[in-house]
Amino acid sequence: MIPHPLPAGACDCHVHVFGPAARYPFTARRTYTPGDASVAELDAMHARIGVDRVVLIQPSVYGVDNSCMAEALPALGPRARGVAVIDDTTGEADLDRLHRLGVRGVRVNIATHGMDDPEEAWRLLWENARRIRRLGWHVQVLTRLSVIAALSDRIPDLGLPLVVDHFGYADPALGAGQPGFAALVALVRAGQAHVKLSAIERLTGADQRAAIAPLISALVAANPRQLVWGSDWPHTGGGRGAARAITDIEPFAAMDDADALAALAAAVGDAATLSAILVENPARLYDF
Repeated sequence: MIPHPLPAGACDCHVHVFGPAARYPFTARRTYTPGDASVAELDAMHARIGVDRVVLIQPSVYGVDNSCMAEALPALGPRARGVAVIDDTTGEADLDRLHRLGVRGVRVNIATHGMDDPEEAWRLLWENARRIRRLGWHVQVLTRLSVIAALSDRIPDLGLPLVVDHFGYADPALGAGQPGFAALVALVRAGQAHVKLSAIERLTGADQRAAIAPLISALVAANPRQLVWGSDWPHTGGGRGAARAITDIEPFAAMDDADALAALAAAVGDAATLSAILVENPARLYDF
């Protein structure tokens, strides 16, 4: 059960908004096609679970066209921040405009297209860091533990915060002793990486959310100031693996974000640490 009420200022640090598709076209290079997920639906979900703040993450289906997220941010107001995706076509004026709208980071989607080459990953991380350093943003990376472990000695060279999505795609079934997880824990302990305790049910599977507890416990023991939580709403990938054309709409997965929050609270154990993960850490990282 969710601890009620959640502390004031609780933040969901990983959500997406989609559509309508006629207004915000998808990139041809996408790996799926989502349905609409509106600001109103997002607001309703957060009202139900008691979350006050939100961070919109640019989804891979839009490539570097951040228009959907950028237009959603003013609708959500000062309680919202964003994380964009950029490339060498993104100009300095574009970055300044995104900053004014509330963007405070860029996402590097290394795992989306199956990339596992640490050298290419480092090139992308370094180039993104170079572009945003003057703005005081962070780099968020979607990648696997093997890449994190391979790059762990170089991460401090980025010179700005690194945020690792979704536990670095750790496998809850393998526990905290799985290959690469110790490198992630070491980065967290040293204050050199943040970890999003996000997409819990995506990682564990339905009705297995408690399996995430050893991973959360290890990260909390390392450094609770480096952790934030995200729901991963609206849970893309609900029909992944089914035979469909890339243009066919893939359904969202049926997941209860209240259950994910309850699993987080149970694994963390104490109210002060939970408040840090939900309130203080996001406020610092996203400049609330």
